[in-house]
Amino acid sequence: MTDRIIREEITRSAEAAQRFLGELVRVPSDNPAGDCAPHAEHTARLLEAFGFKVERHVVPAETVRAHGMVSATNLIVRHRFGPGPTIALNAHGDVVPPGTGWSVDPYGAVIKNGWMYGRGVAVSKSDIATYAFALAALRDSKAALNGTVELHITYDEETGGEIGPGWLLAQNLTKPDLAIGAGFSYAVVNAHNGCLHLEVTVSGKSAHAAMPATGADALEATNAILTALYQSRAALSQTISAIPGIGTPQITVGLITGGINTNVVPDRIVFRLDRRVIPDEATGDVETNLIRDIQQAAAHFPGITVEARRILAADPLVPSPGAARLTELLCARASEIFGEPIIVKGVPLYTDARHYAAAGVPIILYGAGPRTIELANAHRADERLELADLRRATEVIALTIFDLLARQAP
Repeated sequence: MTDRIIREEITRSAEAAQRFLGELVRVPSDNPAGDCAPHAEHTARLLEAFGFKVERHVVPAETVRAHGMVSATNLIVRHRFGPGPTIALNAHGDVVPPGTGWSVDPYGAVIKNGWMYGRGVAVSKSDIATYAFALAALRDSKAALNGTVELHITYDEETGGEIGPGWLLAQNLTKPDLAIGAGFSYAVVNAHNGCLHLEVTVSGKSAHAAMPATGADALEATNAILTALYQSRAALSQTISAIPGIGTPQITVGLITGGINTNVVPDRIVFRLDRRVIPDEATGDVETNLIRDIQQAAAHFPGITVEARRILAADPLVPSPGAARLTELLCARASEIFGEPIIVKGVPLYTDARHYAAAGVPIILYGAGPRTIELANAHRADERLELADLRRATEVIALTIFDLLARQAP
């Protein structure tokens, strides 16, 4: 009976959920630049209009600046149904900048043929709506549950999550027993890659281009380093994770700067690299070996020194035994509601889930999204979400929480 009432509540509020999502998309929250406090305040007011009590946790300005952002306010909604475990539902409101190539206004929340288009509509403003309306359906259905459900809406996933979930957990503002994080596709996700970002500075000695031998060419040494890094891709491609969906490690050099002028031997080159770490690897070992390889590639260039500085070290998410029951229930409900087998697997990305895992909180990723992240155009022009998936995912979350927390008859 309660199962049916929860479904009816979600169906009744489907149009309100779409309007709510549209409101989230229409307010920019690009990161960078990372001025996200205005979006948090807008979201808080929308949630309060649905009867939720919203806690606003403002991250100190100095901490925000240290992480390359302008402003950040994290939101927590807590609804206690009764004594029992606490389940956190985390989605992020910051988004990557829209870029070019859009066929519609990226902040317009335009609906075409049952799909809503806009930056963040799939990653992951849709999951703010999914989780909020799932909790509202459980509340309004008067379901007899043991436990507490919290919404964690954070604003720095695109820059690492340190002042979002990482900060909330470090400040002891929340201590959940289980967590569900924003998803990417129909699958239930229990593992994902880690990520290592290094900034490498290659220093030499400038000289006149007419007499290059009198200097130490930092670009020549950098060329050797880059050649070695790109050649390592072949070996990485032979290392395949044992976890389905993860694939292989990856390495990319994404930024490079340096040089003085066309007629001057460059004395300094700086580049940044991204190394994706599969769950089968240890992030610390990857960093040690990578720095060793970079130093060795430059070792035979006289007058050259190399410094590698860590920018980010995000550990992979590995399957947690403590999340086994939650995983089983999510797969069962998703398979029922979508009418097809929904499996558990890993994804070759990294997310804020790692902060919960590091704090000892078992976490699974699931939320609204097209069948694949490619179909969502995530982080690309014309990002989109099929609105039917928003309703279905809301049902999956609400009914899974019901299954997990429902009071047993005496």
